[in-house]
Amino acid sequence: MFARLRSDIQCILDRDPAARSTWEVITCYPGLHAIWLHRPAHWCWHHGLKWLGRFISHFARWFTGIEIHPGAKIGERVFFDHAMGVVVGETAEIGDGCTIYQGVTLGGTSLYKGTKRHPTLGKDVVVSAGAKVLGGFEVGDGAKIGSNAVVIKPVPAGATAVGIPARIIPSKEGQSADVTESQPARKFTAYGITQEDDPLSQAMRGLIDNASSQEHQIALLWQAIEKLSAANQQAKDCVPCDAAIKEQFEAGKLNELVGK
Repeated sequence: MFARLRSDIQCILDRDPAARSTWEVITCYPGLHAIWLHRPAHWCWHHGLKWLGRFISHFARWFTGIEIHPGAKIGERVFFDHAMGVVVGETAEIGDGCTIYQGVTLGGTSLYKGTKRHPTLGKDVVVSAGAKVLGGFEVGDGAKIGSNAVVIKPVPAGATAVGIPARIIPSKEGQSADVTESQPARKFTAYGITQEDDPLSQAMRGLIDNASSQEHQIALLWQAIEKLSAANQQAKDCVPCDAAIKEQFEAGKLNELVGK
């Protein structure tokens, strides 16, 4: 038991640079208090003391601002960061090492009792502020949910989900959302999402690169025609005056605007 308590504290010290000491974490982190109160509530729920489990859960909600149903399953090293307004439903499952920020809802879309109505988060998942994960599906290990995303379908392991409704960006090999892993290629982003993960920005950059490439090819064609025209006295005037012999497409500036 004490080893698990130490693990709860250490995961916060590892992931939150604002955490200065063990005492500060124990006394000033409501996410930790919510986890510790959930465990007796969960025990009561599964040992026939359902009212007591709900009452402990209700007290934890009042005390921490985090509502976790006593029936929910929470793994080890789970960190509710800030976490005011978080709601975790009855059949939700949160895997080891997950990080959940404020305003997150792990909710259900079904009204049938006894069914799997709430999502299952795999290991090391990051759910960013304001995200809503709704339904009895799985979010794979190492996945990331962007801020304010509304996820209504499964998310593969290592993938990123952003937008309303959420669009899925496939994982990049060797990258994970886990804050405890050593990632020299790409450091952990606190709220899970960076500009590189935005699918609209990626699409715009692809269109810009494609347009720039096409203009380059057209310029090469006109330059070749101009050379052939100069060599052939009878075809001097085959190059129109408005031919785009020089490239004028400012791909760099457009990419900067998309990046902003």
